[in-house]
Amino acid sequence: MGVKGLQSFLEHCCPQACVNVNLREMVRQHAGPTLVVDGMACLRHWYTCKDWVSGGQWKEYMDILMNWVQAFTSAGIRLVFFFDGVVEEKKRPSWVKRRRRVNGDVSKIFNHIKARGDQPGRELFGFPPGLATFTSFALKSLGQEVFLSVMEADYEISSYAREHGCMGILGQDTDFIIYDSAPYLSVSKLRIENLTTVLYDRQAFCRAIGLAVYQLPLLACFLGNDVVPEQRMQHMRNIAMTTYRSLHFFTSHIIFVEIKISLWSREDENNLIPLSLKLSPSDRELIERGVYSYLLTEQEAHQECDITTPPSGAVFEKYVSPECQMLNMFYCVVFHQACREKHVAAQGFMVYCVVSEGVVDCSNSLEDAEDTELLPQALVYKRCRQHIYGLLLLLHGPDGSTVDPPAVKEWFVYPGNSLNEPDLVHPIPLNLQCDHLSLDLLWFGSGPEVSSLRLASFLSIFDCQDFSELYGVVEEHLLAALCLITYIVLQTLSQEDVDAYLSQAVCVALKSPQELQQIKVSLLVLCACTT
Repeated sequence: MGVKGLQSFLEHCCPQACVNVNLREMVRQHAGPTLVVDGMACLRHWYTCKDWVSGGQWKEYMDILMNWVQAFTSAGIRLVFFFDGVVEEKKRPSWVKRRRRVNGDVSKIFNHIKARGDQPGRELFGFPPGLATFTSFALKSLGQEVFLSVMEADYEISSYAREHGCMGILGQDTDFIIYDSAPYLSVSKLRIENLTTVLYDRQAFCRAIGLAVYQLPLLACFLGNDVVPEQRMQHMRNIAMTTYRSLHFFTSHIIFVEIKISLWSREDENNLIPLSLKLSPSDRELIERGVYSYLLTEQEAHQECDITTPPSGAVFEKYVSPECQMLNMFYCVVFHQACREKHVAAQGFMVYCVVSEGVVDCSNSLEDAEDTELLPQALVYKRCRQHIYGLLLLLHGPDGSTVDPPAVKEWFVYPGNSLNEPDLVHPIPLNLQCDHLSLDLLWFGSGPEVSSLRLASFLSIFDCQDFSELYGVVEEHLLAALCLITYIVLQTLSQEDVDAYLSQAVCVALKSPQELQQIKVSLLVLCACTT
C-alpha cells in the first residue's frame, strides 16, 4: 500500500524529485540492465481488455503481455517479476479492510449493471478473479523470470534490486521511496511505445524535506503504513504540528518538515528512533517493528532461517515419524525447502501456505451479494479444495504412520462472509489405491506408476476418476476443461453456462486476439457475470 499521501505530495510539492526518464537511455548506464517489476502493481496497466466485467479475454491478455515484454527485451532490458505469495498475519487486518472496501465497489458494479444493462466505466473497474495467479504462469510461459514472495513482496523486490544492482524498480507503491534500494520508476506514468516514465528521486526528495535517507522509515511510520496504522500516530503528528506552527509559517511542506524539526534533536541524529520521543512502550515497540521492516541489510539472516529451519507451526511436521528425531528433522527440512522453492519459482499455488502455516486466502470475485440462487465460488470449489488439502496433508511419514491433520484456515472473500475470522475447512482424503501416498512421491518420483498416480490424483480432486481413459485421447487442456465443467455442473450450473464454458474451451483457440476483440456484448446478463 505504501505511505498514505506521499505519492501526491511528491508529484505536487516536490517536482524536483519527479524526473522524466527514457529507459533506453538508462540502459546505456548499466551493464546487463535488469528491471525488477512489481507484478501486482502492473495488473491494471496490463489488463486493458474492453469487456472486463464478463471475465475471460485470456488470449487477448496474453497478446498484451507478450507485446509488453517484447518492448523491454528489444531495448536490451532484462525483466524480473515479483508477485505477492503470502499474506503476512501481521497485515491480515489491513488485508481484511481492503477486501471489505472492494466488496463495496463490487456492489456498485452490480447496481450499475442492473440499472443500465452494460458495464460501468474504468472508475469501477474490477479484476477478473485469479488474474494475479494466472498472470505469473502466463509470464513464465513467455520465458520470463517470475518469483512469488514468502515475505512482504515490497521488501523482497527492494532487497533483490539492491543486492543485484538493478537499474530500477517498476511499480506504483511509495514504499519503494522509503526502501534504500534501486530507483523507483512509475508504471502508471509508463509509455510503452517509447519506454518513458517518471523516476521518483529518493535523494532529491530527502533534500527537499530536510531529511536523510536513513530517516525515511521513521517518517513512513509516523505518517502511517501497513505496519503502523495512520490513526495510531495521530497524537504525535498533532504535537509536531503544534511545535512547527509556533516556529514557522504554514507551508505545503509542513506534514514532512514537522517530523524533522520536532522529532529529531541534535543528540538523536544517529538514532533510527529518537530517544527523545515521548512514546508509550507499546507505541515504541510498534514503531520499531515498522522501522526495521524497511531495513534491507537483515535479509540474509531471514533467508538463512527460512531455508534451513521449517517454521515452528509447520503443519507437515506432524506427519513424519517421531521415533527417529534426526530423520524427522531431515524430512521436515527437505520437504519444507522443496515447498518453498516451488512456491518462490511460481511452480505451484497455495501449497506452501497450506503445508507451512495451514492458512490460505482468496481475494474478491465479481459476485452479486443480493443473488441468493447462485452459490459463491468459494463454496462451489470447497470440496475440490478439501481434496487438495487431503493430498497435501494426509501424508505418510518415513515410518508409514498417519495422523488426522487440523483444519485449514481459509480467508476467502464471498457474500455473507464477514471476515471476522477464518473458515475452518477439514481435509478429505483422496480415494486412491495407494498404500503410501505422499507428496514427495508425486513430486520427485519417476516411472510409469508415478505418472499414473499423478493423473489419478488430479482426476480424484474433481471426482472424475472415470475420465482416466480419455488421457492421451483428447488434448490435455480439453481434458482439464471437461473435469472442471463436470465438477461445477454437479454443484450448480445451467445449460447456458455449460455452453459458454465449452465454447471458450473449444472455439477461442480458433480465433485470433484481434478477432476476439471485435466480439460485442449487446446486453449483460447477471448470471453470466457471477459464474
